[in-house]
Amino acid sequence: MAASSPAKLAIGLVTATALAFFPATAASAAPKPSESELRTQLKKLNTKVDKLIETYNLKRVELAEAQQAAKTAKERLATAERTLAETEQRVAEIARLRYQNGDPAAVPGYLLVENGGSAAILEQVTAEQQALVQGVAKARDDKKKAADEAVALAAEIREDAAEVAEQREEAEDVIDDIKEKLEDLVPFGTGRTSNGSWAPELPSGPDNITPRTRLMREQVRKNFALPFAVGCFRSGAGGEHPLGRACDFMMSTGGSMPTGVNLALGDRIAEWTIKNMDKLGVKYVIWKQRINHGSGWRGMSNRGSITENHFDHVHISMH
Repeated sequence: MAASSPAKLAIGLVTATALAFFPATAASAAPKPSESELRTQLKKLNTKVDKLIETYNLKRVELAEAQQAAKTAKERLATAERTLAETEQRVAEIARLRYQNGDPAAVPGYLLVENGGSAAILEQVTAEQQALVQGVAKARDDKKKAADEAVALAAEIREDAAEVAEQREEAEDVIDDIKEKLEDLVPFGTGRTSNGSWAPELPSGPDNITPRTRLMREQVRKNFALPFAVGCFRSGAGGEHPLGRACDFMMSTGGSMPTGVNLALGDRIAEWTIKNMDKLGVKYVIWKQRINHGSGWRGMSNRGSITENHFDHVHISMH
């Protein structure tokens, strides 16, 4: 076999080195999941986390019930033991008196029953003592059973809690990863120039808003379950609404204060929008009498109403 030339050896060396550093081509790499697939995964994981929390809480309820049962059994045992001690004292007193006096009549009258002597009362009390002994034994058994169940359940709860915490942490890590991927899928607004500024856009379409504004509105709709209507173009108003460069995402209607749930939703929408300002071309966000141009919230003057102070809607203006 002919020896390889220096040129061929060099080419082979370069090829081997390239394969070592780049083992897989773009064509062989696994395809990225679509946005729909990522959202489906996120929904399933959130459901899984909720189920884990529900199971954990049910375990905690079972533990509390077992602990209460053990406490009740302990109280029954204490009552039975006090009654037994009193009965034993009565029996001992009768036996002592009979022994000392050698005469059943020596038994004190308060220990005698009607038409009965000391022997009868002694027999009655002895029977009562035996019944109480049995009751105390049962109470002790009940207490031990309940206590053992509570201890076993407590140990099981500790194991389950650790497992739930581990599974929750794992699920939350995946959720965070999916959220990051979803953030990467947020598209860039149209009209971005090479120096980072935004070129003016004309409103278009039946909604009379700019393409950049339309993209922002659809992205908010896609990422949040909006409870009420979205208002964008509005003639005769100030700011960006007549220009087709602003939208109001309503958190309530009729100028009323939103519920706590919708206030929290407004917070999330505002936070998400600020996080994606540079991508979407957002100029500023107004929410709860504050304005944010991307450098932090700044308070605004009181305009006299819930709506004018932007407590019932998140206002988003675009470049």
